[in-house]
Amino acid sequence: MITVTDQDIKKEKILDAAHQRFLHFGYSKTTMNEIAGDLSLSKALLYYYFPDKSQLYVAVMRKVANEYLNILKSKANTFNGLKEVFEFQINTQHDFLVNNYNFFDFFRLNEQNLPDMIWEIVDHVRQSEIDLLVDAINVEAGKGKLKAVNNPGEIVSLLLDALQGVRVSSSSNRKVMFHNKEDLDEIRAKRLLLTDIFIKGLIN
Repeated sequence: MITVTDQDIKKEKILDAAHQRFLHFGYSKTTMNEIAGDLSLSKALLYYYFPDKSQLYVAVMRKVANEYLNILKSKANTFNGLKEVFEFQINTQHDFLVNNYNFFDFFRLNEQNLPDMIWEIVDHVRQSEIDLLVDAINVEAGKGKLKAVNNPGEIVSLLLDALQGVRVSSSSNRKVMFHNKEDLDEIRAKRLLLTDIFIKGLIN
């Protein structure tokens, strides 16, 4: 049995307050003083839980990423066909990025030097997306609706790499890693088109 302590509750409130600050003002324009003030905490107590703003950001990102993954998991094995699951993944990721756009200014500020902990979260999210799509391919293959697929993990990984390439080619500033908000709708449309071509290549 998992026991929730007062410290756990306080930490969760800090993460929620920090997320709201990062979401509305971005990482660069948010201070630890402001977060402490939102919670009526002393700055010293805030630093007791999180030694600096970057560590707090990583903790919030882990929480936000888990919320995204929970959305993916909640829909697992509920799809009617391969196209539906791939469109769901693309649209869910798009909505997630749009809704949290200011939160990700940390990526724009630190794109050449992102902490390893950030990359661990990114890699975990990517693997979860791969698992979702591979499971969908295996289900459809089991129904005889797809050509035999011996390496679905490699194929899905390649597709995600190609979708990443769509993001870069659609960016109004291709020298930066994280896309501008005005590019997001175009990126989604191109990803959906590429995915449709990909799925047609798998169908018997």
